[in-house]
Amino acid sequence: MTTLTVDNPYTGDVACTVPLADEATVNTVLDQARAAARAARATSLAQRKDWCERMVAAMEAKADAIATDISRMMGKPLAQARGEIRGMAERARYMISIADTALADVVLPPKAGFERRIIKEPLGVVVDLPAWNYPLLTAVNVVVPAVLAGNAVVVKHSPRSPLCGEHFARAFVEAGAPPHLVQAMHCDHPTSERVVGDARVDHVVFTGSVYGGQRLTLASAARFRHMGLELGGNDPAYVAPDCDFDKTVENVVDGAIYNAGQSCCAVERVYVHRSLYKRFTEACDALVRGYVLGDPMSDKTTLGPIAQPNHPLELEQLVEDARGKGARVVVGGKRTQVDGKGRFFEATLLTDLDDSMQVMRQESFGPLLPIAPVDSDEEALERMNKSELGLTASVWTKDRERAARFATQLEFGTVYMNRCDSVDPALPWIGVKNSGRGHSLSALGFDQLTRPKSIHFRLSF
Repeated sequence: MTTLTVDNPYTGDVACTVPLADEATVNTVLDQARAAARAARATSLAQRKDWCERMVAAMEAKADAIATDISRMMGKPLAQARGEIRGMAERARYMISIADTALADVVLPPKAGFERRIIKEPLGVVVDLPAWNYPLLTAVNVVVPAVLAGNAVVVKHSPRSPLCGEHFARAFVEAGAPPHLVQAMHCDHPTSERVVGDARVDHVVFTGSVYGGQRLTLASAARFRHMGLELGGNDPAYVAPDCDFDKTVENVVDGAIYNAGQSCCAVERVYVHRSLYKRFTEACDALVRGYVLGDPMSDKTTLGPIAQPNHPLELEQLVEDARGKGARVVVGGKRTQVDGKGRFFEATLLTDLDDSMQVMRQESFGPLLPIAPVDSDEEALERMNKSELGLTASVWTKDRERAARFATQLEFGTVYMNRCDSVDPALPWIGVKNSGRGHSLSALGFDQLTRPKSIHFRLSF
């Protein structure tokens, strides 16, 4: 039997070992999912809501164990991992609360002698490939609405966080859901590509890199299947002259450094109006220096290790590229360890950047805060849009009209005013350009997990 071993990014010890599915196992899982999908289709929405609510309660009851698994597998500080469980429950319960309305038939206006409706049918088998950085949130965005819509789900979690898929599958069993309604499966990348192209799979959702999304899209192309893709961002923030200064500094720094910057919607580049530039960078300096690196299990730790083994070097190369092109490294910029342990990267403040620097043009996925001065709203808007990625953007201002002007012209799925790095389950989560396609969450999220069917009945001749 082939296995996957995940290391602990702080201790270097084995965090977990899981079996990788061979061809026979894949066939069994997909056949079971097909049978479960047929069974789920025949159940009531009330029953599916009950399973999902009980699933959430089961995971909440094991919150400490799940949070510990997350910290061991990907290095997130334990307090933040506990917070992710709360966020998972909030998203799940919101989707449960709107399911009756979102999945209801669309009844067309009366037409003499006819009945006309649009019903929303489940797709069948949904394969979900969540990301490791928020292993519960990226999974729940798909798992719960898919089940509510009457689908079966196979969770093929990231090889950095495989135990999280198992937590969802076990919680549905504990909730009394039918066997195999939600299954966890571990497999290598070539097997994943074969799975998404399998005729037994009706829909695929992937959260990860642009390259991964391209590979999976090619693998499923022959099936004429729509895929949901959330592929990250290079998310900009604009600090306008009239911002609420102290709150803006605090939120922008947190938006860049939280979870060691390993967030698809982290603040990746900041454009500050020149009238505030010196004061803003000085204020950021003090906060960036305040992060505490250390054991993710310690409540004192506010910056955990980097999850992926090769990434600290990649972050250092981004910093050196910027330095070589004239940027100033005010704080941090290097790989490090704590008491001889861990693959850490220092919380880093970079100033005097321009858009030729790699750190301003690609997703860094690390605790980097690059800041550049701009002379006007127009310059900020132009530079914010100068990206192949388009997930989120934020505008920091007291002027709602300014934010509204930016929102109409920014080429991003979500535009924030005075917040960042946040997901509201009542709003659809959308990527444009190379940040993906499709959307999750909100009432619109159910549209990706159902297909419309037209009911066109002539009632009398």
